[in-house]
Amino acid sequence: MRYFIEFAYNGTNYHGWQYQPNASSVQETLNKVFSTLLQEEIDIMGAGRTDAGVHAKQMFGHFDSEKKIDTPLFIHKANSFLPKDIVIYDIMLVHDEAHARFDASSRTYHYHISTYKNVFNKELAWQFGQNLDMEAMNEAAKLLLDYTDFKCFSKSNTDVNTYNCKVTEAFWTAKKEELVFTISADRFLRNMVRAIVGTLINIGLHKITIQDFIQIIEDRSRENAGFSVPAHGLYLTQISYPYLNKHESI
Repeated sequence: MRYFIEFAYNGTNYHGWQYQPNASSVQETLNKVFSTLLQEEIDIMGAGRTDAGVHAKQMFGHFDSEKKIDTPLFIHKANSFLPKDIVIYDIMLVHDEAHARFDASSRTYHYHISTYKNVFNKELAWQFGQNLDMEAMNEAAKLLLDYTDFKCFSKSNTDVNTYNCKVTEAFWTAKKEELVFTISADRFLRNMVRAIVGTLINIGLHKITIQDFIQIIEDRSRENAGFSVPAHGLYLTQISYPYLNKHESI
């Protein structure tokens, strides 16, 4: 039987989602707990990969098990065994071909910038105190919807078949002493969001123009794009599936 799990994690103490032989990962931590509780080898496939230090407010994964799971009881036990920075929200029985990664129709990320020194969120938002031109940053962000090839924002030497992504929304908002960048797409390249944010910040600082931004995208060269902002301000916040209602099994 195949199950979907919905969960969240604070990525501060992990070297990303994916298993790594010499570093702690979210995937490895979940696999160990699920394997212990179900008394069989469990290998969870995540909906995507997050880099070291990146957080997820909503993440999905799937796994196969021969056992019929008592969902409320299992969620309670799993959360008791898991460290405080990982939480299971739901477990759903799904059809055997359901795939957490390939079936996802859209993903949304938020990037948080604290505009002043805040000792309480220093690991949850990037502290950046310079004045930014939000109007120009939003004007540039809207242009992302006009393009599909984002090689310029991809990490170098990435093993992908295509650099095409369909961005459906991209905008900045100001909330008290915090700036938040929201971006949604059908898929994302490695380091893509952090590189986009860094390039948009250069727009906001008037280091580059809107025309420069267009040229960066069309030149398809990572060297021309902006810096990658720190990982700890980035959150995966929503993953959508065409057949998944959060409150129903599928």
